[in-house]
Amino acid sequence: MSFSMLRFISILSFISLFHTVPVLAQEKNLQQQIQPLAANSLILDIAKNQQTLVAVGERGHAFVFDKTWQQVNTPTEVLLTKAFFVSPLKGWAVGHDATILHTQDGGHSWQLQMQSAEIEKPFLDVLFFNEQEGVAVGAYGLFYRTLDGGNTWSSEYHQELLFEEDVAYLEELKAEDEALYLSERSTLLPHFNRIIPATNNTLLMVGELGLVATSVDKGLTWLKQDFIYEGSLFNASIVDDTAFVMGLRGNVFISDLQLVNWTKVNLPVDSTINAGLRLGEGTLRVVGNAGVIIDITTAGESQLVEQRQGENLVAIAEDSEGHLWVAGNKGLIKLEQK
Repeated sequence: MSFSMLRFISILSFISLFHTVPVLAQEKNLQQQIQPLAANSLILDIAKNQQTLVAVGERGHAFVFDKTWQQVNTPTEVLLTKAFFVSPLKGWAVGHDATILHTQDGGHSWQLQMQSAEIEKPFLDVLFFNEQEGVAVGAYGLFYRTLDGGNTWSSEYHQELLFEEDVAYLEELKAEDEALYLSERSTLLPHFNRIIPATNNTLLMVGELGLVATSVDKGLTWLKQDFIYEGSLFNASIVDDTAFVMGLRGNVFISDLQLVNWTKVNLPVDSTINAGLRLGEGTLRVVGNAGVIIDITTAGESQLVEQRQGENLVAIAEDSEGHLWVAGNKGLIKLEQK
């Protein structure tokens, strides 16, 4: 399959997963934003925050779980894609229009740290190493870093993650047409879909076009792996001493924590896999399109647990009482104990 066709398929999947009607972000009071059926709308992430859960989704919706889901106010109406907590009180959420929100009270209130409709790219993930240092990543190589808890964010361009032919193309273009060079440069990097700590010293990032990359310096430089799959990867998880990466059409791969030798896992279905949650020792429960819920062991064995009709599942989390929650196009759903 050609490079252009692979990217076309990846972009179609990317759009279908995160599509929303763009609206102008603005400050709103609580009555304007809280909506009775918001918990049934598109939710893209559920973040664990010690004893609570925080979920984010379309139209700037955010929720905090304390026995029940309570919607909270945010200063935006853009689609929020991911949330992360570095401590019980401090967390961040990211989304479209290069939006970054910050909370200092466990997700009950949010402040806007960054937003730019001019960038025209969404952030897809956010990771903090401590309360001061963090990164936010997204579409077409979007990569921002903060060293002061998000008070300021600076852009980085990771040319080391370009294809070799694109590096040569950009070098030629820069000498001929600076404006066109800058325009092309902003779209040639793949989407950075997920960034996680793989070990104490190593970061793992996955994305479009089979991107699997590692960093040992908090993402300042990256080593791109010669990966065995060229389609999009949407998520990554660590279970014990095994790394999982997952993506389009049921493609899931496992490796030891050297993150070099990968083996494909045979799944019972070929649905796109979007997220995973560690279930006890040696098992990852993954969720995906067509409502699939699958258990995968670190030995590479898989079993279909459930398939929920009419649902695309993009997140899974466990609350403090051991109940599992999934999220997707039909909002927040508590799974029945089996």
